[in-house]
Amino acid sequence: MRRRPQSAALTPAFVSRAGSEKTVSTAAGQSRFHTDLWLCFTVQNWILDFGRPIAMIIMPLEWFPLNKPSVGDYFHMAYNVITPFLLLKLIERSPTALPRSAVYLCIITFVMGASIHLVGDSINHRLILSGYQLHLSVRENPIIKDLKPASLVHNKSFMYVPFFLILFLYFTGCFTQVKDEKMSYSGWLLLGPSAVYYWYLITEGQIFVLYVFTFFAMVATVMRQRRMGFVLDSNGRFLFYNFIITLGLVLVWVAYLWNDKVLRKKYPGIIYVPEPWSFYTLHIKGS
Repeated sequence: MRRRPQSAALTPAFVSRAGSEKTVSTAAGQSRFHTDLWLCFTVQNWILDFGRPIAMIIMPLEWFPLNKPSVGDYFHMAYNVITPFLLLKLIERSPTALPRSAVYLCIITFVMGASIHLVGDSINHRLILSGYQLHLSVRENPIIKDLKPASLVHNKSFMYVPFFLILFLYFTGCFTQVKDEKMSYSGWLLLGPSAVYYWYLITEGQIFVLYVFTFFAMVATVMRQRRMGFVLDSNGRFLFYNFIITLGLVLVWVAYLWNDKVLRKKYPGIIYVPEPWSFYTLHIKGS
């Protein structure tokens, strides 16, 4: 049987409709909750970042002498490799095409800052073993008082700026017109551990101001997109809920230590956000 020839006029419409359906299906696939990436982020953050100082406390000093890299240094090296890789994979799955130049510059700057932070943490670990007290300010520590010139004493670097900028760039692409897209159960399970880690990152890294500016930018983006008829997809909601819960945890932490005179002396500025390890050396380690 001979086939009936298709009308040429219908072919472009059919191709256009097929292409649009393919685009919609691709966007829908990209907007699914990235359980694997968020789980990897949470696990490696807890082990390689939060667990780094704990590992240095537990591991015997004889296994990692001071003239060789410590266990914390190895943890930090792994963090400096895995985190940029996960950030790049996260950007790849963004439903919206993001400016590649900005992403690459942020990744490169983050790696450079993390490498500098590795050196600083390695020195800090050796200072602690030599008598450095975390609950005292840098200038009040006995082994730092004789350091000359005084300009060598400085605060922590802003290595987290490119990290939060990448998260914000990814967040700007997490909007959809599908009103009923909900976060999966795995997302709700990961929300608690992830938010607790960000609380630790913000308080220990002393980056509350950077966090607040990023959060306000996210809120402004949500309000603007809602006026245009867009809502957050499941990944955007996970990130946004993370920041909300983290803000609550930081406020509770500050309220709990509001009247601590020793920590108040170390953090005399307007923004009072004590570091968890300073609290540990002051109130837990001694007891």
